[in-house]
Amino acid sequence: MRFPSRRWARFLRTTLLCLAVVALVLLALDRLWPPLLPDAGHGTVVVAADGRPLRAFADERGVWRRPVAVDEVSPLYIEALLAYEDGRFWWHPGIDPVALARAAWQTLRHGRIVSGGSTLTMQVARILQPPGRRHSVAGKIRQAFRALQLEWRLDKKDILALYLDHAPFGGPIEGVAAASWAYLGKPPDQLSHAEAALLAVLPQAPSRNRPDRHPGRARRERDKVLQRMADSGVWAADVVAAAMQEPVTSRRLRAPADAALFAERLRSAHPRQAQIATLIDADLQATLEARVSGWLERFPPSTSAAVLVVENHSLAVRAYVGSGAWGDPQRLGHVDMVRARRSPGSTLKPLLFGIAVDDGLIHSGSLLVDAPQSFAGYRPANFDTGFRGPVSAAEALRLSLNVPAVDLLDRVGPSRFAARLQHAGLRLHLPRGAEPNLSMILGGVSTSLEDLVAAYSALGNGGLAGRPRLTADQPVVQRRLMSAGAAFIVREMLTEPAPPGSAAEQLARADRLVAKTGTSWGYRDAWAVGVLPGWTLGVWIGRPDGTPMPGHYGAVSALPLLQSIGNDLPRRATAFGRPDSVRQVDVCWPLGQLAAGSEPETCPQRRSAWILDDVVPPTLPDRSAPNAQRRIQVQVDGRGERRDTACANGQALTTRTIARWPQRLLPWLEASARNAATPPPWSPACPGRPAHLAQALEITGLREGMTLRPAPGSRDSTARVKVTAQGSGADIWWLVDDRLAAHNGPGESTTLAFAEAGPHRVVAVDGNGNHAAVRVRVLPASGDRAADAQEPP
Repeated sequence: MRFPSRRWARFLRTTLLCLAVVALVLLALDRLWPPLLPDAGHGTVVVAADGRPLRAFADERGVWRRPVAVDEVSPLYIEALLAYEDGRFWWHPGIDPVALARAAWQTLRHGRIVSGGSTLTMQVARILQPPGRRHSVAGKIRQAFRALQLEWRLDKKDILALYLDHAPFGGPIEGVAAASWAYLGKPPDQLSHAEAALLAVLPQAPSRNRPDRHPGRARRERDKVLQRMADSGVWAADVVAAAMQEPVTSRRLRAPADAALFAERLRSAHPRQAQIATLIDADLQATLEARVSGWLERFPPSTSAAVLVVENHSLAVRAYVGSGAWGDPQRLGHVDMVRARRSPGSTLKPLLFGIAVDDGLIHSGSLLVDAPQSFAGYRPANFDTGFRGPVSAAEALRLSLNVPAVDLLDRVGPSRFAARLQHAGLRLHLPRGAEPNLSMILGGVSTSLEDLVAAYSALGNGGLAGRPRLTADQPVVQRRLMSAGAAFIVREMLTEPAPPGSAAEQLARADRLVAKTGTSWGYRDAWAVGVLPGWTLGVWIGRPDGTPMPGHYGAVSALPLLQSIGNDLPRRATAFGRPDSVRQVDVCWPLGQLAAGSEPETCPQRRSAWILDDVVPPTLPDRSAPNAQRRIQVQVDGRGERRDTACANGQALTTRTIARWPQRLLPWLEASARNAATPPPWSPACPGRPAHLAQALEITGLREGMTLRPAPGSRDSTARVKVTAQGSGADIWWLVDDRLAAHNGPGESTTLAFAEAGPHRVVAVDGNGNHAAVRVRVLPASGDRAADAQEPP
């Protein structure tokens, strides 16, 4: 057996010693100068539900980057990148001796650099090292050393991921995912062969190869990559030929800014998160932003708007428009009006009516009083200053009448109502030091569009109000606001009735938008909030600085936009179903009992109503006489005069049943209805009984049938007259044609003004519900004919 010579053994020992020394030196250098791996600083990208970027926030260097995993990038791009840049990437240790030797030979042979010897790992090292002389000899040596360090510390997939995230793609774009979205408008896992080749070559000269600025050069460089893929046999020749026919098209390079305020909100909540996945529907978001922008063109320049759309079953926020024009200083476009606290106007009324239905106070056909009333000094009036007298609960809600709503809140209790809303997630903000009060239902509080939409979702989710979910990791949080039956009844109350059995009725029940509008005091806020099968949506329009917008209110400013948005929404659910706890019946006015089995005298009017759990609450107690009997029986003789057994004088008496209306509604009843609801006078044959009812209230200054004319020489055509209501010790409301004209204390005089010629009805109503009425006629102004008020000829 032959042993190596001493010379050979000495050479081997020397070689091993040198390698050990080199290894120790490299180890020491690695310890002293570790590789510059990326730090935790990064930008943030907020993406839609399908992964499309909504808004990209640059990092501290102004760079747009979107993290991406290797398996989230198209295999075509990986193939093109490695084939063009580093065919032996998977086996070399960071530097490729073959490539370096080839590059050196070509440089010596041609006297210039023909091809580089850098590996993909060396390119990553160059990208990560600080700016400087990266292409000098020292820079190349440094890159080679750093490449060895990266290979030592990381596996190949991690190194490839660093390149995918940090490779330069022109301008502020870094990383293939950001480049794919910025230039091509698509995710990096959906690249075609031509697109993969384009993105593979772009980092070679990011500024010169930018497809948005130099499409011709970008195409030539792309085709070089495609040709290499064909020559190497990685891609078939026919595939490459077809790819070369694709034009190079690019979007204008800009940071995405859809749902801008929504994205800013999430970034503030998650500042350390590189990518925030939301539940926004990108197409719907873009559609609604364009729709809002177009709608605002008809408003003053300082007007803004907000829209929120929530999917009922998941509570996912699918569209969030926080401002009418993001970034517009005139519209204060930086203010997120989805979250801003504003007066909700009348939008809380459906929630109150739903709670009242659950409490057994009303059903949809309950008789309510729309007449002047004072609630411990609080005297609400309707938006149009008019009063309608007897109205159903459904009419009161649909017409947004204020007095019935305040009356109902007073019976439910302001504190209890506020607590129910708070429990369900609707935060009401009262003025400092204020307690829940009756003004809440007319907008005397503040809340946000987001909280309103959350509460309204109860109308589409069986009475469960839910917190809107901004991201997929947020849990579904719901709380009971009302029963499923009450939610159904409120939806029915808000819907304009259609003829039974008609096609319109079938369409309304199958697919309809149920909405409520609201206007805050001074025309500062216009609202429309509603539900569809599958959706809850809300619109706010106004000025973010809170200045008034006279003439703009919910029904004309916000509701049309809400309706058009409702038409944009896909129908993802069947029609609203009717719970088993709800059924439709006929009820009687004025008492409120079931029509079936009622006496004809107690059912002068029949109304259809939705009732809950077979409970038919009677008409609410009369505030003017809370303890008075509503259904009374009297004995009358053959002449219809009232008697009792003590003065019957042997006559046969009949029993007459009378259903009494609430006292405050009498001015709105026809004379026949008032007579039927009033007990007949006592017969003169009954001693000690008054023969006639005394008139409690009398109007002075006007008489029945009087004719009025504007004063001669007046600057306008308004007729004015001073009036007084006598016979009452309570406050007086004056109504002209059912509209509030004046209010004064007991015994005080007031001046009524009649601006329009023609017949008018004047009613005086006191705080106890007593009333007096006269009819007058106003003549048009006629030159200098002098007559202030005169009897008709």
